[in-house]
Amino acid sequence: MPRPISVRIDPSALAHNFAQVSHRAQQAYAGHGLVPPRFWAVIKANAYGHGIAPAVHAFQAADGLAMLDLHEAIQCREQGWTKPLLLLEGIFSAADAELAAHYGLTIVVHTAEQLQWLQHSKLSQPLPAFIKLNTGMQRLGFDASDFATAFQQAKALQQQATLGDLGVMTHFARADEDPSTTQQQMAHFNQYAAPHSSWQSVGNSAATLNTDFPQWLQPNVQYWLRPGICLYGSSPFIDLPAETLHLQPAQTLEAELIAVQHLKAGDQVGYGHTFTATQSMRLGVVACGYADGYPRHAPNGTPVVVGGIRTQLVGRVSMDMLTVDLSAIPHAQVGTKVVLWGHGGPSVDEVAQASGTLGYELLCAVAPRVPRFVLAEENHEK
Repeated sequence: MPRPISVRIDPSALAHNFAQVSHRAQQAYAGHGLVPPRFWAVIKANAYGHGIAPAVHAFQAADGLAMLDLHEAIQCREQGWTKPLLLLEGIFSAADAELAAHYGLTIVVHTAEQLQWLQHSKLSQPLPAFIKLNTGMQRLGFDASDFATAFQQAKALQQQATLGDLGVMTHFARADEDPSTTQQQMAHFNQYAAPHSSWQSVGNSAATLNTDFPQWLQPNVQYWLRPGICLYGSSPFIDLPAETLHLQPAQTLEAELIAVQHLKAGDQVGYGHTFTATQSMRLGVVACGYADGYPRHAPNGTPVVVGGIRTQLVGRVSMDMLTVDLSAIPHAQVGTKVVLWGHGGPSVDEVAQASGTLGYELLCAVAPRVPRFVLAEENHEK
C-alpha cells in the first residue's frame, strides 16, 4: 500500500472563503458610500499549493484571477475561465507580450524595461494594463518622480493599440499590522497614481478584510481588490484567527501513526535528542517529515491532532518522520489518523506560528511526493 500520508483540497472551502471575504468587503464599501469593489482572486504559486484547476472552479464568483506565471494563466484558459486574468509581475520579455495578447491577459507594468519591450511588440490585440506605483514597499513599481512619465508612455502605447484600458496599482507593506503605514501609502497613491485613472487595484488580504480600510479610499472609483491567503483559510493577521473571520481550511495535511514506542523517564528522542521524557510515556511515530513539506524547525509543543485528540510534537522533525506525545491518547496505535494541519486538526497558522513562519509558506511547501486528493471530485492528482 502507499505510504500513509496525503493532502486533501476542499474546493467548497475555497468557494466559502471567497464568499465570506467578498461579502465583508462589499458591506464595508457600502458603509462608506463607495462603488462596490471587484475582486481578483489571487492564485499565484499553484493557488498557494492548492492547485490551479480546483481554484479556477472554486472561484467562479470572482471578477478575475491573478497570478505570476504565463503557464498558470494558460492553465486557467484551458480550464474554461473566460473572465480577466492578471499577470501580477507583468511580462518578463518582449516575447511574452504576444502570448499574453493571444490569451487575452491583463498585465502589470512596473518597470521601464517592460515599456521598452512593449514599444517593439506587434500584438494581435491590445493588452489591458495596470501601471504600478511604488508607495513604500520598495519592490516593484515606478517611483513617484517617474510615474507620470511612465503613464504617458503607456498612453502612447494605448494610442498605437499595443495597450488597452489603463489602470493604476500599488501594494501594501504592513496592512496586517500597521494601519498608519497603509494610510500613508494610500495617501501617496492618491496623490501620484489615482489622478491618472479611476480603474485602480489596491488591497491585499489584510486590507480587503480590514473594515476600516475604505475610509482612505475615494468615491466614484472602481477598486479591484486582490485577496490571496485568506481565500485558502489562513488569516493574514497574527492576532485574529481564521475561524474568527469565518474562514475554513481548504488544505488538510494528514498521515497515520506507523509505530508506537514506550519510553521511560530519561529516554531521549530523535536527532540531537532535543526531547527528554520526564516520566514513562507513549510516543507515536508519524509518516510525515520535512521532505513532505512539514517544517523541520517545528519545535517541541507544536500542535497536532491524533485520533481526534489534540497533542503535541516532541523531538526533532526528520526527513520522513516526526514524533508525537501519546500520553493522553491511550487508544492510539499503528494506523491511527494524524492531522498535521487543516480540517479536524490545528490550523496551518498555529503550526506556522509555533515554527516561526507563516501559513503561506506551509501551504505552498507540501511536497510533490505527497498524494493529493481534490475532495469535490475525489480525483487523485499524481
